Amino acid sequence: TVGGHWGAQVKKCGLDGIILTGKSDTPVYIWINDENVEIRDASELMGLDVFETSDRIKSITDSKAVVACIGPAGENQSKIAGIMIGGNETRAAGRGGLGAVMGSKNVKAMVAKGTKSANVYSRDSLKDLLKDFLPVLNANTKGLHDFGTAGGVQGVEANGDLPIKNWTLGDWADGAEKTCGQNLDYLGITVSHHACYACSIRCGKDARVDIGPYKGAVGHGPEYETCAAFGANVLNDNIEYLVAANDICNRMGLDVICAGNATAMAMECYERGIIGKTDTEGIDLAWGNGPAILDFLLKLAKKEGIGVIFGDGVKDAGEKLGGLAKEFAIHVKGLSVAFHDPRAFTSMAVGYATANRGGCHLENLSYFCESGAFPPSLFGFNKPLSKHSDENKAELAVIMQNLMNVYNALGLCKFLIRGKTGPETIAAWINAVTNWNLTGEELMLIGERLHHIKRIYNNRIGISRKDDYLPPRLQYHDRKTGAAAGLLPNMTKLLTEYYQIRGWDSEGMPTVEKLETLDLTNI
Repeated sequence: TVGGHWGAQVKKCGLDGIILTGKSDTPVYIWINDENVEIRDASELMGLDVFETSDRIKSITDSKAVVACIGPAGENQSKIAGIMIGGNETRAAGRGGLGAVMGSKNVKAMVAKGTKSANVYSRDSLKDLLKDFLPVLNANTKGLHDFGTAGGVQGVEANGDLPIKNWTLGDWADGAEKTCGQNLDYLGITVSHHACYACSIRCGKDARVDIGPYKGAVGHGPEYETCAAFGANVLNDNIEYLVAANDICNRMGLDVICAGNATAMAMECYERGIIGKTDTEGIDLAWGNGPAILDFLLKLAKKEGIGVIFGDGVKDAGEKLGGLAKEFAIHVKGLSVAFHDPRAFTSMAVGYATANRGGCHLENLSYFCESGAFPPSLFGFNKPLSKHSDENKAELAVIMQNLMNVYNALGLCKFLIRGKTGPETIAAWINAVTNWNLTGEELMLIGERLHHIKRIYNNRIGISRKDDYLPPRLQYHDRKTGAAAGLLPNMTKLLTEYYQIRGWDSEGMPTVEKLETLDLTNI
């Protein structure tokens, strides 16, 4: 699920989705203009970065077209490459190596421009529902509007939720103050706001790059995850280098979460003597070294030099380096863990461990509930939640995973949660669009079925309880300082309760009885 405007343009072309099969013999891009679809030669686009690719394609198709493309990282089939949407106002389908998949098919870009309207059963009903909803949403997302997700850095740090120095430290208040959205605004680095399609929040920020190889450029500014990736987790409190690192990831087509974790892991390996300047070709990967971060990211995208080791993410790097290096690879099921620490909010611990695609915060998002941003009573959860206890956390994770499956299937932005959006509200929207008669309870059942379908697929390729675990650092390492000092998740308790609630057996596989209740026995 990705923001921006590309999905809306695909819908305006009369399409609900696009499936690519096979592989092109030569580099191509796909031009979709209403009902017309062309596969065009992209030889001259190869090697261009995301911004250059988008500008070049729009100049030969339509200036109002929206481009989804890969950068050099995707061309090099880096497992941490994403599909980047919208040129320099970049939104990223970053996780899971989608850019590598697109690159493996020799597809440089998919471009859409449409003029059709979506079918809506009752536009008047939908407008009436939104009239009541939007004021609540806007009132509760003012911080996002003003500073973007980067405005949350200090609050996250104050909760003990911010990963610091490759997930080893517990507090970094001064650094958080220097690397947050408020400081970007104060320093005048944020130059404008932009929105995803038809959104009133306008959380997107354009930032000026003041340092590094692309000095003077303007592009999508750092999100929270980027600030954590190239701020706290690598001990860099220079926000200019943080912005430049964000710009390089967007240009090269790198997922910032995976690239940030890879940078932190490389710095820890460098500190401990596992790699040295011979391996890095002279790059001094000392903690907080801004120029070194930029040089390292370019190596990652090109998979050159030290990028050969780290260019496919931390799991692969740990396997290549072996030994103690594996301890520094913070991932679940191969996917780098997003920058919300499960030692602060332990519902996230079981959420990460059981997430169908690995260390993804957006499959669960239960830290919203534990931090008070979203009252779980909206979906009928009224049990007590204590930061210092694992009680009720597995149940919260189950419910939030079901809800997030609904959001993902509908293409809804997770920030709508800030508008106190429960299942009944979403069901009412769906009914206005489709003339269905869904209830909130039925919608949550759909979310549960979706989660099980994905789990069944994972079971069939060999994933089970043996894979539902956190890296040792997040399970056993007490950071000793900060708001989450002394907190560690009891994974045995959490997983056992989670499986019981889900109706799975002790190996993490749905039982026949559970699949029968969900009408999933024949898939």
